[in-house]
Amino acid sequence: CNAASLLGAFDDAIADGVDVITISIGGGVVKVDVDPIAIGSFHAMTKGIVTTASSGNDGSKLGNARNVAPWIISVAAGYTDRKFVTTVVNGDAIALPGKSINDFDLEGQMYTLAYGKTASNNCTEEQARRCASGCLNTVQGKIVVCDTWNNVMESREAGAVGTILHINVVDIPGPDPIPVAVLNDTNYEAFRSYVLTSPNPRGTILRSKTVKDNDAPFVASFSSRGPNTLFSDIMKPDITAPGVNILAAYSPMSPTAVPGQSMDYYFMSGTSMACPHVGGAAAYIKTFHPDWSPSAVKSAIMTTGNYQIYLFPSRKKEPWPMNASKNAEAEFAYGSGHVNPTAAVHPGLVYEISKEDYLNMLCSLDYSANGISILAGGAFTCSKESKVNVRDLNYPSMTAKVSASSSSDITFSRTVTNVGKDGSTYKAKLSGDPKLNIKVDPETLSFESSGDKKSFTVTVSGNSLAGISGIVSASLVWSDGSHN
Repeated sequence: CNAASLLGAFDDAIADGVDVITISIGGGVVKVDVDPIAIGSFHAMTKGIVTTASSGNDGSKLGNARNVAPWIISVAAGYTDRKFVTTVVNGDAIALPGKSINDFDLEGQMYTLAYGKTASNNCTEEQARRCASGCLNTVQGKIVVCDTWNNVMESREAGAVGTILHINVVDIPGPDPIPVAVLNDTNYEAFRSYVLTSPNPRGTILRSKTVKDNDAPFVASFSSRGPNTLFSDIMKPDITAPGVNILAAYSPMSPTAVPGQSMDYYFMSGTSMACPHVGGAAAYIKTFHPDWSPSAVKSAIMTTGNYQIYLFPSRKKEPWPMNASKNAEAEFAYGSGHVNPTAAVHPGLVYEISKEDYLNMLCSLDYSANGISILAGGAFTCSKESKVNVRDLNYPSMTAKVSASSSSDITFSRTVTNVGKDGSTYKAKLSGDPKLNIKVDPETLSFESSGDKKSFTVTVSGNSLAGISGIVSASLVWSDGSHN
């Protein structure tokens, strides 16, 4: 989409009076005064509209996250606890579990297995075992066995009944035009051993079943990781939501795995699937709190996200905490954790950010007057007194990029607004990497009524950072006994 079309779409949505915009589009990271999504979402924010955006599908390399403007809710893609299992059964009735989304039912019928020389007479055996392109010419009515991934359409066009593939790691198994099962190293070697030793190898592929995935939730390998390459002291992504094998509305005009097939719903994966989940959560919150600002909604979503248990065992009581052992990139993978819509309705406290706060932050980064006016929708004057350091923007997370050789303390200043009960008192709870020396001042916040604001600082001792490289993190929880 070109910039004019994107900005026009934002303008139309704003004119329609929507409460939430969800946009699953992203390009390269550029300055926010020339990024149409950043500009459009800023204009929406000034009208009270929440914008959620996909963080990108560029993989687990650090620094690939997209849509990193602080007024956008940037969403990573995670797994649900639903796992698709497709079992293969050999002629000795030994069942081996694999992966795929197979809706075909072979009704348990056994078929001849084609592998190597029995799959091709015009290629070398090694090529045939890999199911190399153009080799499968003797697989009519058989199930093809392949040592690696192959183009399943070739198997189908050659008349194969199904295909069994060897791929050790499969993040997002999807639908295929014929029955397909993907086996990992161990199960494939066991199946291949049967094929090589049986005088008449036969087998079948069962219809997929769903089982509970006890490893979930964790972030998919395709989901783009932080840190934020534009604002290094603003954490991105912000939150994680379901984004793998989502049964989504689908255009009947779009292609599927089966040529000529028309579908109204289809399994899809990506941060484009995760982003609308958070948009839905934002809309859900707005039904309870229609007067909340976009920053309040964002804060509620981030501060109630189900966080990790690997570093913070004290948080095991959360209904669905992130499995940090599956994501070495930690917060750069999943942000504040997995979205929890019901908890986000009652966060207790929120971190609010005004239009002026964002603009004053850009002033501190020496954005031009013209660039700031494009975002502001008019003239805005930067003053030395009003500049806001990026680290002190009232963001619901706290991030600092520092040198491993630095011994300076790191201090964050924040202000919270009570959106809970009158007369509430919150106490600070810290957990995290034991190497960190962290101080919260004050440690208790008392509010007379809803709407009251209280400020605090968080200081990380520079000495405790000595020798630490990579990502190090902690969790600050304000609790009044019912809100956390």
